[in-house]
Amino acid sequence: MPSSIPSWHPIPGGLTAPAGFLAAGITAGLKPSGNPDLSLLLAPQGAVCAGTFTTSRVRAACVNLCAERLEASGGHARAVVTNSGQANACTGDRGRIDSLRATEALAARLGLEAEQVLICSTGVIGVPIPMDTLLAGLDPLVEALSPEGGGSAAAAILTTDLVAKEIALEADLGGRRVRLGGMAKGSGMIHPAMATMLGYLSCDAGMPAEVWRGMVKRAVDRSFNAITVDGDTSTNDTLLAFAAGEPLSPEHLDALEAGLTAVSQHLARAIARDGEGATCLIEVQVAGAATEADARAIARTICGSSLVKCAVHGRDPNWGRIVAAAGRAGVPMDPDALALWLGEHQLMAAGQPLAFDRPAASAYLRARAAGAYLSDDTVQIRLVVGEGPGTGLAWGCDLSDQYVRINADYTT
Repeated sequence: MPSSIPSWHPIPGGLTAPAGFLAAGITAGLKPSGNPDLSLLLAPQGAVCAGTFTTSRVRAACVNLCAERLEASGGHARAVVTNSGQANACTGDRGRIDSLRATEALAARLGLEAEQVLICSTGVIGVPIPMDTLLAGLDPLVEALSPEGGGSAAAAILTTDLVAKEIALEADLGGRRVRLGGMAKGSGMIHPAMATMLGYLSCDAGMPAEVWRGMVKRAVDRSFNAITVDGDTSTNDTLLAFAAGEPLSPEHLDALEAGLTAVSQHLARAIARDGEGATCLIEVQVAGAATEADARAIARTICGSSLVKCAVHGRDPNWGRIVAAAGRAGVPMDPDALALWLGEHQLMAAGQPLAFDRPAASAYLRARAAGAYLSDDTVQIRLVVGEGPGTGLAWGCDLSDQYVRINADYTT
């Protein structure tokens, strides 16, 4: 972050670290595994909420319901309930009816209007929510609400994830303590276009809904819209960001957005690192493009290339695959200006290949394999495409045979 922006530092607490936020996660019996599967976030009175959603033409009913309620309310909501185990997508009229029933029943228990309650679902497409089970879990879920409930909520939204993903940051803005929190889930079917991934953010500084909406959109573009695991966009991709509290003065909004972006990027990287079957995180840095959006498009195309991902997994510094992927990103560039690095190893300059130590480059990739390089498992690829001002980042992971096994047997 620029030195003029106050630094944010990590604190415990996750989603409920910001003042006034409550959360809970329980095992309701929605998943046969017996793992936690029902979560709830409750924001303070007066909270504004910004949402970003999948642009897929095939969307779960809960996605449409969230979008409709936020639009109708002008960006105000108080709670979101998440069921894990069933995507409730492609389930016809029942999908919407069940989403309405769940939010109405929860609203009654919380003393809220149904329109103030949102719902997210994650799991297998085409599988409806077992409503009797969900409804029976609402009383214990509400009873479990706690200002220390961020961790349990983060665990209850997982599906094929290997680890929970949460973070909280704190900064002093103008003599006032401000906190940001977040949690997310995602491991497979990750190629967000919105914004299977879900993300939730919390902030204890209030502001107009339209200001918060713009801030969240920019943070999402630089984080969740800059990751890919397998190129598949979910029917349920949703991010919901809540802000409530004493308003910040305008001069501190840039600092708040920097913190919001940091929280979002941390969660986005955690999703990419936890990609199904992955052994390392891939970070692609692109510079010299005409715009930031162009640079991000190139970086994300490289991260999403199956050939690049396979080469990284095989610890093969086959740099031609990186350049080929960049060339199909749909972004103008000068091939004679390309410069490329894999870690500290420069592979190209002025569009021409350079002699490099191939065994050392391969060793660099091997060292980033899971468990082999505990302080840094990130494969860094840096590409310069010209002399423009645009820079961008994207994150992905390698592609292993384990990914195929996980998804070949997903429902059988």
